[in-house]
Amino acid sequence: MREQLLELKSWLAPYAAELGVAASIIGVLLMAFVLRYVANRLLRRFFVGVSDRAPSVEERRRVETVGKVLRHTVSALILVVAALVMLNQLGISIAPILGAAGVVGIAVGFGAQSLVKDLFAGFFLLIENQIRVGDVVEIAGKSGVVEQLSLRRTKLRSYDGSVHYVSNGLITTVTNMSTEFAFAVVDIGVAYREDIDRVYAVMRETADALRKSPEFGPKIIDDLEIAGVDQWADSAVVIRARIRTQPLDQWGVRREYLKRLKTAFDREDISIPFPHRTLMVESGALPAAVGASDDGGRPARAARAS
Repeated sequence: MREQLLELKSWLAPYAAELGVAASIIGVLLMAFVLRYVANRLLRRFFVGVSDRAPSVEERRRVETVGKVLRHTVSALILVVAALVMLNQLGISIAPILGAAGVVGIAVGFGAQSLVKDLFAGFFLLIENQIRVGDVVEIAGKSGVVEQLSLRRTKLRSYDGSVHYVSNGLITTVTNMSTEFAFAVVDIGVAYREDIDRVYAVMRETADALRKSPEFGPKIIDDLEIAGVDQWADSAVVIRARIRTQPLDQWGVRREYLKRLKTAFDREDISIPFPHRTLMVESGALPAAVGASDDGGRPARAARAS
């Protein structure tokens, strides 16, 4: 056995330098992956602990978003350092590379100004807490749920499932519909003959019942706010109101409130008008009711003079 080991050693002796370099590279790779794994685990545990102690949902989303970006950045730095060390082990001097990095960086900066702009814009989006993963936002003419946020781009998924990738440099205005609270705004049209105060009372009763329900109660923050008569439409008096809700719950609360209000109006015999039209004939003005759908797609019933 000893003789075989000595023979193997003598056979590998000419390749000792190459084997040493290969072992060093393998060691650097192993250390890089272990360090990356440990750093990601520590960062993940740290941000999970901070997220659990966050006082609000918005703060929790912010912590999670910053944690993801920081983990990706640390992973990239570890891999870059490992690559430089491996080049040094291969006998390639990294000093000229580091020295030329400044010159190359300037040249690349002039040629990649949009990339630099995206990175700076993404940095300030995170620092100023404008966007977080899970928010519903409108940016660069696109709207949807933020599924991914990095320093370079933002990934949105719209209601129909379409995915939008928006470069952060293109974001000049952010409309965030998921911050602190939201309002479920409704415009209710009733007939001109209805008593407005009675309509107000029915609207408040319906909103109170909705807030007391176990399903929608936790989503509603405050009572119904009635702004009043918003406009006199062609065939209806339009009343505007709103309900303060938790972020992202405004649409569900609005749909349920409209559903319950329709039932309440039917029960209280409050008329929800449909469009009317007056036809002019030679003998004078002849009123004619027009039965139309919401989109006006059905033909009207015209009256004829006898």
